[in-house]
Amino acid sequence: MRHLVTDPKYGFLKELGLVSENPGLFDGRWGGSGKIIESISPATGKVIAKVREATPQEASNAVTEARKAWPQWASLPAPTRGEIVRQIGVELRKYLKPLGRLVSLEMGKILPEGIGEVQEFVDICDYAVGLSRMLPGSIFPSERKNHVLLEKWNPLGVIGVISAFNFPIAVYGWNAAIAMVCGNTIVWKGALSTPLVSIATTKIIAGVLERNGIPGSVASMVTGGAEVGQILVNDKRIPLVSFTGSTAVGKQVTLKVQERFGRSLLELGGNNALIVAQDADLEMAIRAAVFSCVGTAGQRCTTTRRLILHSTIKKEFLGRLITAYKSILERIGDPLDDGTLYGPLHSEQAVNEYMRAIQEAKDSGGIIEFGGKRIDRPGFYVEPTIISNLSPKANIVQQETFAPIVYILEANSLEEAIALNNGVEQGLSSSLFTNNIGNVFQWIGPHGSDCGIVNVNIGTSGAEIGGAFGGEKATGGGRESGSDAWKHYMRRATVTINYGNELPLAQGIKFE
Repeated sequence: MRHLVTDPKYGFLKELGLVSENPGLFDGRWGGSGKIIESISPATGKVIAKVREATPQEASNAVTEARKAWPQWASLPAPTRGEIVRQIGVELRKYLKPLGRLVSLEMGKILPEGIGEVQEFVDICDYAVGLSRMLPGSIFPSERKNHVLLEKWNPLGVIGVISAFNFPIAVYGWNAAIAMVCGNTIVWKGALSTPLVSIATTKIIAGVLERNGIPGSVASMVTGGAEVGQILVNDKRIPLVSFTGSTAVGKQVTLKVQERFGRSLLELGGNNALIVAQDADLEMAIRAAVFSCVGTAGQRCTTTRRLILHSTIKKEFLGRLITAYKSILERIGDPLDDGTLYGPLHSEQAVNEYMRAIQEAKDSGGIIEFGGKRIDRPGFYVEPTIISNLSPKANIVQQETFAPIVYILEANSLEEAIALNNGVEQGLSSSLFTNNIGNVFQWIGPHGSDCGIVNVNIGTSGAEIGGAFGGEKATGGGRESGSDAWKHYMRRATVTINYGNELPLAQGIKFE
């Protein structure tokens, strides 16, 4: 069977070093002797190329190689590590468009989003370069004469990164760039359904490391399913596992890591709400809601799942939102085509989950205001969907469905809207549209949103790398990127130095 990688239309795949069958293991050398899997284009259902997985033993060996490379990498001055990360950013810029096209082809998001995702990795490399010259420590005065107290930060060692299909390169970038300048090596397991992005990205990074005389195993990569993931989760040589995925799996990951006294950095589900107050700029709120609800076909962790509308503007807002959704249907197409605004779901499984959620909403009394059907064309396309007439306590409203489905809820006050926003298990992203400064400070204060991301007059999606990304409650509590994310990848030591010739004890204790 002919693969898309051999089609001249997809020449960028060869530019990225991809072939019909690709090795799914990199531990300084390319390999893999596990089963062969196929990477499928969500837009067409056709095979892009094949990948040979790593076995669990090969994944364990990759940890060994990353551990071997760690002393050399950690011994480099932090600014030197930063220079190498800078070069990675430069190389990613060089491949910005072809790598972005691969993200769109394999994940299914539209091309501007695919390129934007690669740009995120570039941006976090730039951020990490600056960080490499500013990694802090602290000096404190001691109560004892001729003593000084220091706080010293050192790298952890080997970091395990398990990322998800919806952001197949950016989430790895958030972790990798900062972890590397902090002096750690990495073993990365990307999503099993986006292996080509993992391979192409690793090829780019490996080239930079090789040119600098650094072992490639500093940035190792393994392809595989749950068995391979469990190797990273259970291995005591990995002091930190960064996991992005569902709340259910994240709970299992953190329990396993805690059993061995390791650390976990979790970015899990989000049941995000966008509140529109009665004084809001409705035009701005509509534009934000459309992107937040249907961008990436509803497959962002920060996608708006619930629209909480003030009762006085609900009817008008819903009517205008439906009109906007109709225009989206005119822009459905192949993610790689210019002008496409709305692409497919990632897999047949995702389509099935979408259809299940639609049926459950109907069974619970929901009214389909727009959409609700699979689109009759090749690939995994569904209609963006708006559902009303459901209780905020309905089981389907309380769940996160990874699809372009939004539930319309009503509130008569900001206090009621905040209670609805906070009335779910997850706490990732939230947004309020208002022109009342009092509402703003109520929203961002201690009695406002309980989420990790609390926005005003922008949607729930579209975070920048300068702010900490993550959430509370069942979202996991982890933070990637942002001002102090580097602390996740380092261990802190309190150091007391006596530079005198006496040995006084703290608290004035006499032991004579």
